[in-house]
Amino acid sequence: MKATLFAASLLVLASCIKPSPLPVMGEIPHFQLVSQTGQPFDSASLDGHVWVADFIFTTCTGPCPMMSAQMRQLQNSTAEIPNVLLVSMTVDPAHDTPPVLAEYASHFRQDPSRWFFLTGDIDKLNDLGVHAFKLNSVDGSLTHSTRFVVVDRQRRIRGFYTYGEDAFMRNMLHDVRQLEQEPR
Repeated sequence: MKATLFAASLLVLASCIKPSPLPVMGEIPHFQLVSQTGQPFDSASLDGHVWVADFIFTTCTGPCPMMSAQMRQLQNSTAEIPNVLLVSMTVDPAHDTPPVLAEYASHFRQDPSRWFFLTGDIDKLNDLGVHAFKLNSVDGSLTHSTRFVVVDRQRRIRGFYTYGEDAFMRNMLHDVRQLEQEPR
């Protein structure tokens, strides 16, 4: 009985502890690309939202399908927080046209109101991959990072999460939820 009471007391105390603030690791500049619908995509539509980004390509036989499956899991796990958005950018804009991205998105049961697949000019994507997200170049080599990036409402990078690392999804979900709880 005493052990149960002690454990319950610890749970109550732990719930009162404020989470430590997540570091700011960079800022994402304003950008314009093209969505899987073929419509222009302006990053201003992400402002005021917590969002998660990754880089993939549709013909990948390596980690991309698994990363996209993880994004689908993230989409499902945050269904109760519809303000959380997801963004997958291609590293193969020559092949990954809007119709190709739309077909790929449907395979992963993308919610088009929350998960965006983006393509565009290779130079813009390269600048974003290297300088903004600090992940990878988009140079035609089709090499890319397997990290996900969590971005806050002010377009600030608040975390990097590597696919395949222990507890990466749990940690990313925790941080997304923490950012969603921050005052606006």
